Amino acid sequence: MALKVVLADYGSEYIPESLDVVRAAGMEVVDAAACPDPEAAVLDADALVAVWYPVTAEVISRLKHCRVIIRRGIGVDTVDLDAAAERGIPVCNVPDYCVNEVADHAFSLALALVRQLPQLDRTLREGSWKHVLPYEMPSLEAMTFGVAGFGRIGRAVLRRAAACCFRTAAYDPFVPDAELAQAGVARMGLEELFKQCDVISLHTPLTPETKHMVNAARLASMKPNAILVNTSRGPLIDTVALADALNRRVIGAAGLDVFETEPLEADHPIRRCPNALLTPHFAWHSRESIKKLHIMGLETAVRALRGEKLNCIVNGVQPQPGAQEDHGDGS
Repeated sequence: MALKVVLADYGSEYIPESLDVVRAAGMEVVDAAACPDPEAAVLDADALVAVWYPVTAEVISRLKHCRVIIRRGIGVDTVDLDAAAERGIPVCNVPDYCVNEVADHAFSLALALVRQLPQLDRTLREGSWKHVLPYEMPSLEAMTFGVAGFGRIGRAVLRRAAACCFRTAAYDPFVPDAELAQAGVARMGLEELFKQCDVISLHTPLTPETKHMVNAARLASMKPNAILVNTSRGPLIDTVALADALNRRVIGAAGLDVFETEPLEADHPIRRCPNALLTPHFAWHSRESIKKLHIMGLETAVRALRGEKLNCIVNGVQPQPGAQEDHGDGS
C-alpha cells in the first residue's frame, strides 16, 4: 500500500499542483472530508495535514502510524505539540509562504488608521466636507511604530515603517540586542512598548502566556490616540475589552484581521466600533501565496515521509532517516 498523506479538512481547496507533488512521489492523497468516515481517514494517516482541524492529544493518541503532522499555515495552536513529541511525531508548519503579504496587510491597516482614511471616507460620504478628526493625526516621523514579536513578519513590518519615516521599536525577549541594533530598532520591554508607542502591531505566537496579552489593563496603559493592529492570532487580544476601550476612546483605533472566534460573531461589539478597521483573516492572501502555501505544505509531508531533514519543525522531533516504506498491513 502507498503511504497516505491525509488532508484533515478543506481538502477540496488544495490546488492540483500541490496534490501532484504527493502523487509524483508515489504516495496517495486522501481528502478526509470526502471520506465516508473522516475520523477513520485521519487516524490512518502516514502524514496528517491540517488547516483548522484540531489535532488534540486525544487524536494524536489514536493515530495508527503517523510520521508527521503538518499545520498548513504559520500558527500551530491547533496542534498539541507536547502530545506529538511524546509519540515521536514531528510537527511542522509553513512559516514563510506569506511574510510579505501579512506585513503589507498589517502596515496597510496601520497606515490607513494613522491617516484616518476610513473615517474621512465615511464622513465625506455622509455629506461633510470639513472633517473633525476623532483623534490627532501626527506626521509619521513624529510617531513610534512598535511590534510585539521581532520574527520574520515583525521585521518586515518595521522595514516598511522605517521606509515611511516612523521611529521603530520592538519587544522580543528571544532576540539579541545586536540584531535589533543592526536593524536600527529600539528594544523595549512589553509594558514600555504599550506605554510609549503610537502604533503597536502584534506578531507573537499564541501560547498560554500570550493569550489576552492585550487586556483591559494594558489597553488603559496605551496612549489615548494609539493604534493597535493584529494580523497574528485573534486570542492575543481580549476583543470585548478592546471594543469597550475603543468606544470609550481609551485608545484611538484598531485594525484587526484575526479574532478570538472565527468567523466573527454577528453580534460581537467590535463590529459596532466606528474606529475599528476589520478584515476577515485575509492578511495572508495573494495569488502567489496561495500556491506557495499549498505546495510547500505538501512538499514538507513528502520530505518527512522520505526521512529527509526538515527545517520547519516546531516541536523538536526530527523524522527518522530513510523512513519511506509502505506500511503494508496498515499497522
